[in-house]
Amino acid sequence: MPWQRIDVGVAGPEFEARPPGQYAFDFPDTECDGWSTPSLCLRFASVRGAKHRYYRQPRQDAARAAVHEATGSIAFAVADGVSSAAHAEFGAVEACRAAVERMLHLLSSSAGELDFRDVVRHAAERLRELAVWRLGGREPDTDEVASLYATTLVAGVVSPGPEGATVELCRVADSAAWLLDRADGAYQPLFSTKTGSDAVVVSNEVIPLPHVPDVVEQARERLNFGQMLLVATDGFADPLGDGDGQVGALFARSLALPVSPVWLAHLLDFSRETFDDDRTLLVIRPRTAEAAL
Repeated sequence: MPWQRIDVGVAGPEFEARPPGQYAFDFPDTECDGWSTPSLCLRFASVRGAKHRYYRQPRQDAARAAVHEATGSIAFAVADGVSSAAHAEFGAVEACRAAVERMLHLLSSSAGELDFRDVVRHAAERLRELAVWRLGGREPDTDEVASLYATTLVAGVVSPGPEGATVELCRVADSAAWLLDRADGAYQPLFSTKTGSDAVVVSNEVIPLPHVPDVVEQARERLNFGQMLLVATDGFADPLGDGDGQVGALFARSLALPVSPVWLAHLLDFSRETFDDDRTLLVIRPRTAEAAL
């Protein structure tokens, strides 16, 4: 039997996805990846939301990850193209590429330190260069770049260590990250959330790339063997909420052990009424000595 879509609570409508525009062939409906180093295990998936499937729009989320060979660290980026931007899907993927490239460069430099403001500025500059190309060489201002390629960004590095791993990451706008504890299924947000108990006012307003904030939000945490890092766009974060509902329970249970990249994509494509945005989820966990054998 083929896999049946997972319903969470009241499911959304079922229909055959419609093709995106003819020049959106570089942005497939579903994308996933997964691999492991001796110390870390990575999985990510990105799926097109029901709204984009119905209205013939491409998936506007992106994720990228790479191992830094010298240290065994994983550099990663997750982005959510802002729907009001004319070419949001290009903005998301290029911001991810630029951020990962820059973090790998910084890890290989003599200091080996991450300057996240530098990473964010590098991603913003990539969007400006893309806009110059699209505009035939004309130099745009920041707002014009945003009208073409605005995107959120979460970027960071997980570095292995003898007692687990260290997570360092930053974000621009409202994509999110958590530490998920396998023992109790609790989600610890690493940034303030729109819908969680730390949110005083729920707001959909974001200031995305190519705007570079004066102070870039950053977080640094120890990632223990019983935990995993989750990084996601709001297509996942919004239905997750505080993590104490049905979506949180589904993913805490399903991610207790490493899953295949294809199964993560299937899991992420759950159906729940009113939640129809693109969804991207990246998961990194430390590997125990036994699991690495």
